Amino acid sequence: MRITHCIYLLNNSLKMKTSFLAIALFCCAFTLAGQAPFPSKDEIKQFTESKTCVVLEDDAFSSYNVFIKKAVQSFWKITPYEFIEVKEFNVRRLNPRYSFIVLTQTNFDKDKSDGLYNFINLLQGKDVNKLGEMPEICAIPLSFAGEDDLDYSYKLGAILLFIQKHAQMISEDPSLTGRKYLKYYNKFTPEVHNKTILVKKEDLSPEISTIEKIKAIYKYKIEIVSEDDIVKAIEDKSPNTVILHEVGPVGDRNSGFCFKMLIGTDDSNMYYYNQNTINKNNPNGLLPADLKRFER
Repeated sequence: MRITHCIYLLNNSLKMKTSFLAIALFCCAFTLAGQAPFPSKDEIKQFTESKTCVVLEDDAFSSYNVFIKKAVQSFWKITPYEFIEVKEFNVRRLNPRYSFIVLTQTNFDKDKSDGLYNFINLLQGKDVNKLGEMPEICAIPLSFAGEDDLDYSYKLGAILLFIQKHAQMISEDPSLTGRKYLKYYNKFTPEVHNKTILVKKEDLSPEISTIEKIKAIYKYKIEIVSEDDIVKAIEDKSPNTVILHEVGPVGDRNSGFCFKMLIGTDDSNMYYYNQNTINKNNPNGLLPADLKRFER
């Protein structure tokens, strides 16, 4: 699967983020299959000794900047951190003393809808020519490009906690890197039915859009809740609870990709990862098939 990652410098007056117009400040393409830049044992060690630079958008009105600052200040514990601008990133990214939390946009060549997805990436500094050659500690789908930042901001804390947990895990066992590293966490899916799943109604497909429809398929604990309920569960580290992080196209798109993850609020572990192509039989959102996997 060939993907393109871009870091964008946004133009305030033209509202480029909303309209998908942007000036590509640093852009490259790379192939995940076979040549993805996952970190070596030495590079993972470099990360544990690094200062993590959180790259902010060059936009005085960026809501992402507000949300990522708050989430990092509240939840980032694994390394010292600093907030930097894109210009400084292009200098520091060559230095292995630094690691980086950076927002990228990605499209997939098999996606005929040409949709763009925001990913939040944890990268290790390295003296290489291209962004795609920097060692990737972790990358998580964050949102569909153009989606209101408010639609994902409430989950940023849980996502950052998981990224740290993953980084700690591979520092202890570097063999757990690789192209399918998020699917590794499906080994924990059988534990889901011992937990309470918190979901937003907007993240459910039509077939399971009510508790009644869900209970016809899934007999264990699941609740349709508000964003505030999810924030509280993350902040309180609610025991035996997982939240759904779903990323898919906005609007009436009937194509593209849908990503689904379950993240624990008490242990920051990922209990489920799946992605599917959206079509008539598999609409955007959590599917009945996902619930059946939880129940196994």
